[in-house]
Amino acid sequence: MGGSSVDEIRGTAQGTAPVPLSVLDLVTVGAGHTATDALRTGVALARLAEARGFHRYWVAEHHSMPGVASSSPAVILAHLAAHTERIRLGSGGVMLPNHAPLVIAEQFGTLEAMAPGRIDLGLGRAPGTDGATAAALRRADHLSEGADDFPQQLSELTRFLDDDFPDGHPYARIHAVPGPVQATAPGGVQSAHRPPVWLLGSSGFSAQLAGMLGLPFAFAHHFSARNTVPALDLYRESFRPSAVLDAPYALIGVAALATDEEREARRQVRAAALNMLRLRMGRPGLVPTPEEAEAYAFSAMEQEFFESWTANVVHGTADEVRSGLDALHKRTGADELMITSNAHDGALRLRSYELIAQAYDFPAS
Repeated sequence: MGGSSVDEIRGTAQGTAPVPLSVLDLVTVGAGHTATDALRTGVALARLAEARGFHRYWVAEHHSMPGVASSSPAVILAHLAAHTERIRLGSGGVMLPNHAPLVIAEQFGTLEAMAPGRIDLGLGRAPGTDGATAAALRRADHLSEGADDFPQQLSELTRFLDDDFPDGHPYARIHAVPGPVQATAPGGVQSAHRPPVWLLGSSGFSAQLAGMLGLPFAFAHHFSARNTVPALDLYRESFRPSAVLDAPYALIGVAALATDEEREARRQVRAAALNMLRLRMGRPGLVPTPEEAEAYAFSAMEQEFFESWTANVVHGTADEVRSGLDALHKRTGADELMITSNAHDGALRLRSYELIAQAYDFPAS
């Protein structure tokens, strides 16, 4: 794999943070708000993250979920690229089984041409939705393709990104345009550059594959917490040095919400938990208000889910959140923490990242 710089993958910790901190934006839509509101919040959040020194800003692909307005990561990233200057932008992730590899290569080649050296391509092997919606996303002759075909799809995508199909391959004369960006290094040396590929996962499959290929790995701790340490261990044990990385590099997605008052954090997390419960029950909707969540009577089974889910959300005051994040980093050894702050109101999400930046003494600019 050519063109990816290790420096693009490895960040520099800001302030007193032990590792780089980044942002995962689910572009959530709260009851009483619109997708337009959520996308505007996303722009404001990307600007805040850039100003305060967060390392990267990713958006995730989801479908048929009214409360998540991120069905088209490439479109959102193009918009964010136009409103930022330095922060790395990427997908956390694009769900590879939903798309032809050539299409993804073209989309992210275009993004790389728009914002050279700032784009990450994170890939997932799940559909990011239910089975019926996944079928609707794919052409009729490709309905059988899915997670089991992921390694082959990944290989094809990488070939398109690097524009290096061998002679005699059926796709040797096909080029993803825009292709690798040509850059001139000191001394006049020309080099090709394209977005670094990350593998995302919530189990061991992608962890092992990322390790074997020498790729950076992102684990979804925020919804698969009990698998985090085993997956990271498997990734590190499987790792083989590559042209991309000489040592493993793993980030974990973390649900964290900081508020000025601890009670408000609890209210917002209860609303987010109710939203997740409805999603798991096949009834996705807008993120409910804290008032609606407070009035909702959880059944015994639902209460068990609520307690299990909220136990993995780092929430409270800024100092409490910092303490929780530091403990999680120490327990997992992650090289980077990617924070997703879910709240009904966009202003509270912005405030959460501001408080976290303050807690770690990030520089203000």
